[in-house]
Amino acid sequence: MSGTYLGMPAFPEAAREAVGDRTLRGNLRHATHTIRAKRAKAVAEVSDWAELREAGKRIKDHTLRHLDRYLVQLEESVTAAGGTVHWAADAEEANRIVADLVKATGESEVVKVKSMATQEIGLNEALEAEGIHAYETDLAELIVQLGRDRPSHILVPAIHRNRGEIRDIFRREMGEWGRAAPEGLTDTPAELAEAARLHLREKFLRAKVGVSGANFMVAETGTLVVVESEGNGRMCLTLPETLISVVGIEKIVPTWRDLEVFLQTLPRSSTAERMNPYTSMWTGTTDGDGPQHFHLVLLDNGRTDTLADEVGRQALRCIRCSACLNVCPVYERAGGHAYGSVYPGPIGAILSPQLRGTQSEIDASLPYASSLCGACYEVCPVAIDIPEVLVHLRERVVEGGPVVREGNKVVLKPAKGHAAERAAMRAARWAFAHPAALRTGQRLASRTRRLHPRTLPGPGKAWSASRDLPAVPAEPFRDWWQRTNGGKDGAK
Repeated sequence: MSGTYLGMPAFPEAAREAVGDRTLRGNLRHATHTIRAKRAKAVAEVSDWAELREAGKRIKDHTLRHLDRYLVQLEESVTAAGGTVHWAADAEEANRIVADLVKATGESEVVKVKSMATQEIGLNEALEAEGIHAYETDLAELIVQLGRDRPSHILVPAIHRNRGEIRDIFRREMGEWGRAAPEGLTDTPAELAEAARLHLREKFLRAKVGVSGANFMVAETGTLVVVESEGNGRMCLTLPETLISVVGIEKIVPTWRDLEVFLQTLPRSSTAERMNPYTSMWTGTTDGDGPQHFHLVLLDNGRTDTLADEVGRQALRCIRCSACLNVCPVYERAGGHAYGSVYPGPIGAILSPQLRGTQSEIDASLPYASSLCGACYEVCPVAIDIPEVLVHLRERVVEGGPVVREGNKVVLKPAKGHAAERAAMRAARWAFAHPAALRTGQRLASRTRRLHPRTLPGPGKAWSASRDLPAVPAEPFRDWWQRTNGGKDGAK
């Protein structure tokens, strides 16, 4: 999985730098607070939201339990409808398949619908190496591409940019990618949108190959679904002669009827709309209508390894709504780039370490990029218990243990830098298993509490640098309980 950017530091260091950027923090605060308020209002309109949430969770869990069967059914349905299915075990294989398909058409340009799966595998960079130019058509993705930047949000990839910055990017870069920005372009949203529309229109009309992802795939019919707000997806999905869709294997749902649930929960959780403006669905090919060649690339890239984890697999329920990012106090202050992945925020903190493994310093730090406040779980439309998975992954980082990587069972070694934490936990386990030693330690701590430092020394310094150490009581609870006869004497 690409997205671990070379030379990028682990989350604590990257977040420390991001927090010091006042412009970034202002952009994030304004955007996330606005989106979360609108989402809360949209969700409150639905009287059976809790039931829809539970239904989405059950549909996803059922599908994951029977993923092998539904994937075979999907392949049969797509093939019967005139499409071709390709299976990609990892990013390298997926990129090679797409590059070969594009080269077979004789074209050197493709237009793209916003797709996190293609960002995950680094498709744009892989195509560029083959002499193929990929043009992003989603407005936010266009801003990111023109700015030679990285996405920082699942739904709004350019959330870290304000209008002035976007205007400057358009003025400076559009001419090098195609139609230049109009003279005298201002930072008003209408003018920026019009500049993007004019810039993209010529690419839509010229492109012979389109590349997309999909929000959902229906096993029953072989139908793929893309939901979006701008209409660029509709242009990419209908105008090119060849359409290549790269989709993670977890995006499948069994039946057409299952879409009813997600087409209610996804737009309200993501854009706070009752329904998304554009819902595009296509099933194979049709003579004389739309793309005449359709290829579906089914991407694994660590997903079956994640499926093997009974706790962590719930991350595969994710429908990429981004609601968890908009309520997360850590994301709001650190931004998406600090996560070193195309999947930022709380969902990225549990998804990336499972897809990529926890061996790298970046991925080992991600499960700690959370305060465990639980706000992400409360807003998740498919009830992913993100705090539970975070704690589960923290244990994996500290203790190591058996996992599945590339389909094989392996035993991970504990990550470096956690020896003191492991020693502390083992000492605590021993103390709790020996009541007399625990009682002695509590009494000693109470009697020497005036001498206790305000911050921890050595390895504990990083922990206490952002936390107040709890005050030690003058008397241990056990002694108080014994002295007051369980509180019955009324003594303090």
